[in-house]
Amino acid sequence: MKKDSYNIAIAGATGAVGQEMMEILKERNFPIGELRLLASERSAGKELEFDGKKIKIQELDENSFEGIDIALFSAGGSRSKEFAPIAARAGAIVVDNSSAFRMDTEVPLVIPEINPKAIAGYSKKGIVANPNCTTAVTVMALKPLHDLGNIKRVIASSYQAVSGAGAQAIEELKNQTLAWANSEEIKPEAFPYQIAFNLLPQIDSFVDNGYTKEEMKLHNETRKILENSEMALTATTVRVPVFRAHSVSVNIETEKKITVDEAKEALNSFPGVSVVDDPGELKYPMPIDVAGKDDCIVGRIREDYTVENGLSFWVVGDQLRKGAALNAVQIAELLIGDYI
Repeated sequence: MKKDSYNIAIAGATGAVGQEMMEILKERNFPIGELRLLASERSAGKELEFDGKKIKIQELDENSFEGIDIALFSAGGSRSKEFAPIAARAGAIVVDNSSAFRMDTEVPLVIPEINPKAIAGYSKKGIVANPNCTTAVTVMALKPLHDLGNIKRVIASSYQAVSGAGAQAIEELKNQTLAWANSEEIKPEAFPYQIAFNLLPQIDSFVDNGYTKEEMKLHNETRKILENSEMALTATTVRVPVFRAHSVSVNIETEKKITVDEAKEALNSFPGVSVVDDPGELKYPMPIDVAGKDDCIVGRIREDYTVENGLSFWVVGDQLRKGAALNAVQIAELLIGDYI
């Protein structure tokens, strides 16, 4: 028998994604019994408001998960590795937003619109992984096109907002912009170089093959979600002076030719994706229009004339929502609908 309500914990409740999780739980009327907010020792005892009520933040520790049905984690990879197994042993199902478990063969990596049945694999470790934010935005556009023409190769270049790097990065862009306007010295702290009026072609650290960890996440996670280990994918990820919403320029090569009209129809019909594409009226997706929205928006759809079966397009998504918090809550909704 299904329960009328569920006890939910948010690990990392004071962060940008944790705050977004709270907002989305409220927006979607998730049936909550108790909402337990967990954070570091320095935040313990403070209060956050949820649905008109003040909830005291508790310190995240090994005793945090007794009586919890679902634990939403957005506390960073090291904290997830330490506490997610503890939460699972306490009887909670963990939905983890970090990279800690994404490539674990015993942990499903889930985007509910794309591979909802994979969630059944949570039973092996009690954990479901959320994809990287850029992966989520990109794969939402890839999936309907893959179903239509079987994608062989992907070339992706991302333009990622500073909010993907946390609250300190947001403040840095604000402060550097004000400093530039006032002809004051600009001092980088959150990033290795000035981010205001600049682009940084590095997100996360470099690995031995010359790519960054962020670029390899897009490669590895996309193939796992689409269950296609043969798909060739190369990426360049770039931090841009935008506050919110990631953009990705994508070029695909498919086995079967897909026309522009077919692509638009497939994308517009796919849940969680919308098309804004009217070059004559200068209509295309932009971060400023997509921030705060659930859908990933696709535009600039055009045939790639350099290959036989190629398409290029531009996709924008709010990385705090579909790229993180919304996807996690959607997973929780699947869990209470079909599994708990």
